[in-house]
Amino acid sequence: MQSPAKFLVIVDSGGAREALMVNERCERVADFDAAIEEVALMTRGLRPETGASGPEWDRLLAGRSAVERATAEVYTLDV
Repeated sequence: MQSPAKFLVIVDSGGAREALMVNERCERVADFDAAIEEVALMTRGLRPETGASGPEWDRLLAGRSAVERATAEVYTLDV
């Protein structure tokens, strides 16, 4: 059984914003377009941390540029 999402990571990739739902082990649970209304609902009242450059994000964000990782928004979800 997959563990529930704990983080929402929003990454700008070539002008398109992608939302990645991530569990506590920094494993992808789901991904979708960050422009959908549900993203606004999930992040309402939450303040993101900027940057996902730490080693805990390496596997999830493999292949992303240093700029994409540095500007990623990381929300800790209320679960």
